[in-house]
Amino acid sequence: MYENPFEEQINALKEGTISELIIEPKDFTTFREVWKNLPDRMSIVGEAGLNGRIIYHYMKEED
Repeated sequence: MYENPFEEQINALKEGTISELIIEPKDFTTFREVWKNLPDRMSIVGEAGLNGRIIYHYMKEED
């Protein structure tokens, strides 16, 4: 069974193990496959970087 390499990285971002996740243009489709199925995907905020890179941060929702 295929395991998406971004599953672990997104979990680390959500847990605070890493503070940001940088996605290169060539990896965006693979990243998006995991991201679109997350119930809290709106908390993973991307910022455009140079050369098509996107830098994602986890913004925990306030209750």
